Amino acid sequence: MDHQYLDGYRQAGLSGVRRKMTALNLDGLIVSDLSVIRWLTGFSGSNARLLVSPDRCTLFTDFRYREQAAAEVRVAETVIASDGFAAEVVAGGYPLGAATGIQSDSMTWDEARRLCARLEPMTAPVPVASFFDDLRMVKNHIELMHMRQAACISEQVLELILPMIRPEATELDIAAEISYQHKKLGAEKDSFDPIVASGSRAAMPHAKPVAAHFRNGELIVIDMGCVCEGYASDQTRTVALGRVSSEDRAIYRIVEEAQQLAVDGARCGMRASELDGIARAYIDRYGYGEAFGHSLGHGVGIDVHEEPRISSKNCRNLEENMVFTIEPGIYLPGRLGVRIEDTVVLRSDGAHPFQRFTKKLIEL
Repeated sequence: MDHQYLDGYRQAGLSGVRRKMTALNLDGLIVSDLSVIRWLTGFSGSNARLLVSPDRCTLFTDFRYREQAAAEVRVAETVIASDGFAAEVVAGGYPLGAATGIQSDSMTWDEARRLCARLEPMTAPVPVASFFDDLRMVKNHIELMHMRQAACISEQVLELILPMIRPEATELDIAAEISYQHKKLGAEKDSFDPIVASGSRAAMPHAKPVAAHFRNGELIVIDMGCVCEGYASDQTRTVALGRVSSEDRAIYRIVEEAQQLAVDGARCGMRASELDGIARAYIDRYGYGEAFGHSLGHGVGIDVHEEPRISSKNCRNLEENMVFTIEPGIYLPGRLGVRIEDTVVLRSDGAHPFQRFTKKLIEL
């Protein structure tokens, strides 16, 4: 990837941050969320703070990341802060205006307290929350490219692991294979711990895999994703080992049809709650409304869960190039669970799923 091309998007992101700072009367902004720091600068280390002012952008990290920061960061100067961020800002005389924003939703109270004590009376720290949500929701060409790549890898992994599902295998076996194959095919890591839940355990939407063997005639929920160049994928398919009952198949079909209705119904300008309502009303029509207890979806980007939330309570209008999941489900405790999930990018002509893997019920 041409660095100039990529850094142009990052500079555009910083310009948007500065415009919002001006609107909020902030002279500076201390960024502590590592996901935001990667989005703005490309830095992927585990320790960093970013100081953004109207005419300067400085990344502070420690000695371990000296070479990594030099390789990854070109839109900000890098400072190796041997005595910590606050001490370096004070000692280095970095410009701080009368009001500097700190991320109250990603900084611990203890760090915020210590930071304020060091920076006052140089500046008055101003707590800000959800500052970057609206700036990150609409994706650019590079972000979409990386998310498609991540989705492609996860689909390849799904094809590889399905033949491994048999009575002698366990949920843990398949979950471990998913993580292994993700990295083998080029992903940085899983975007979240894989969910492999069979039979009655599939009724737990976020079940952790256990050493349970797969049994014939049961449905299996497989929820997985990976990270490529910092960007996440997220997909779910529900399959069966052997042939399932006609009742189970009917429940699967309700979820399948609800999911497709929502994909087909997504439009720019509609409220997120309207999209949620399309799938929810369909499932409720068949008497399973109470068995669909989570929202229809969530935004995906550098974080696997970000804005916009596709829920009945979110009245935000959906915009072109937003990326989010569509993942209705039905969960019957003690019996079964079914969830089908695509990640889609919203275009002017509707939602386009990254996933191409069939949503028809596969009986292995």
